[in-house]
Amino acid sequence: MHVFVLDKDKNPLAPCHPAKARRLLKSGRASVFRRYPFTLILHEIEAKDCVVPETQLKIDPGSQTTGLAILSENRVIWVSELSHRGQQIKNDLEKRRALRRSRRHRKTRYRKPRFLNRTRPKGWLPPSLNHRVETTMTWVNRLRKLCPIVSIAQELVRFDTQKLQDPEVSGIEYQQGELLGYEIREFLLEKWGRKCAYCGAENLPLEVEHIHPKSQGGSDRVSNLALACHQCNQAKGNRDIREFLSGKPSVLDRILKQAKAPLKDAAAVNATRWKLYQQLKETGLPVEVGTGGLTKFNRTQLGLPKTHWLDAACVGKSTPDRLDVAVEKPLLVAAKGHGVRQRCRPDRYGFPRAVAPKAKSFQGFQTGDIVKATIPQGKFAGNYTGRIAIRFRPSFRLNAGVKPFDVHPKYLTTVQKSDGYEYRFSK
Repeated sequence: MHVFVLDKDKNPLAPCHPAKARRLLKSGRASVFRRYPFTLILHEIEAKDCVVPETQLKIDPGSQTTGLAILSENRVIWVSELSHRGQQIKNDLEKRRALRRSRRHRKTRYRKPRFLNRTRPKGWLPPSLNHRVETTMTWVNRLRKLCPIVSIAQELVRFDTQKLQDPEVSGIEYQQGELLGYEIREFLLEKWGRKCAYCGAENLPLEVEHIHPKSQGGSDRVSNLALACHQCNQAKGNRDIREFLSGKPSVLDRILKQAKAPLKDAAAVNATRWKLYQQLKETGLPVEVGTGGLTKFNRTQLGLPKTHWLDAACVGKSTPDRLDVAVEKPLLVAAKGHGVRQRCRPDRYGFPRAVAPKAKSFQGFQTGDIVKATIPQGKFAGNYTGRIAIRFRPSFRLNAGVKPFDVHPKYLTTVQKSDGYEYRFSK
């Protein structure tokens, strides 16, 4: 993957090959400006002294992962996969709502609900969806500061969620759902043959069960519901179905085929696609759009495998007939947030348990910093690089790709300050 280069005034220059970057560092003509993404800053050269080639940023937006690719003519020079945390935001908001509701019912007199005084601005999106747009725009603006990007291409895809479930649907059938003439329970009894979906037991009371647990983001859609006997329902609990049926691959395959795929991710992409497009237009750069079908056609014609970052490289009509993919593995970026603002930490019943410290840093470190650990002796002796979580005592938690372990801050050296993201390269 090419290395970003800045001149002495922090203006972006043409990205260079890693071999050239090593020569610049070894000769002392440049220094490391940023580790992730890796960026050099030159000591003498100015942008006006260089001919800067034009590059294009291509984006493949997704519900859970967004692919990013930078192209210079017909050459892919930088790629990344950005993982969103929309489900985590949704879970945190639901947890906060439950705690507040419990506290109101426990400590105050009854108050009549007031919902009609709540207004939302035009174009409002739920926080879990708006996060996907804002995180993508953060990286678009960040890459514009590191690379001379002159245009943007976005996959503007729209999913027909009803056709995803039934490819034969047409006409008035769009108004007649799968429950036409049925109650939900009767529909499930007919769908699953009036027997337990997991063990096949018949002629006993059956319970409605979520295939993908609701506590892990599953929905109440009929496609996510199954019938199970009491024993199987209790044994599965809130475990993922793949974990519960790990020893029964044939049963797992049958259930997944019989239950239709959830449409949560498709709905998220449909809801955010236009807002992302409008914000990309506000950058002032020309924005090209392409359909998902065009992206797949380009990728198939070029003989490339299906990945998020290769999909991004194939977005739009500007994709060249011959594409030189010089990158072997993408930079994996995972959104982790900037910590929590909650001062009072409750227990699982909602009662106050502890008060969070006001300070965000300790001994020059804060949670999310990427550090290099040099441990001279002990069980974890060696060199590690990873992300830390601080405590307000000399014992931090280091996540360096292996099992997280505690480390004293005297063994740590800061590589990059916390910016809300975790970085690693795919294997």
